[in-house]
Amino acid sequence: MNSRQFFEPGKRVVATSTKGGVDRMAYAPAATRSRPGFSLLFVVYLVAGGIVAATHDYWNNPDSLKRIISALLATVLWPLVLIGVNLHIH
Repeated sequence: MNSRQFFEPGKRVVATSTKGGVDRMAYAPAATRSRPGFSLLFVVYLVAGGIVAATHDYWNNPDSLKRIISALLATVLWPLVLIGVNLHIH
C-alpha cells in the first residue's frame, strides 16, 4: 500500500499477507449498498404536514382539483400554514 492512499468511504479494509510475512491492508467493496427510499425524517415531516393541513380545514371536502391541490400544497408547505399563509386556490 502506497503512503498516498487514503481511506475511501463505502469500502472496508481487510488484511492480506505478502511473501515476507508482512501484513498489508487492501480495500474490499462494502457489504451494504445504499437503497433508494424515503427517510424517516421525510415521513415524519409529511405526517406533520397532513395533521396541520387537516386542522386548518384543507382536507375537508376535497371534491375538486383546486381543493386537492390546495390540500397537497398545505401538506408539503405546512410551516407556511402555521405562520398564517393562506394556500387555498380560488
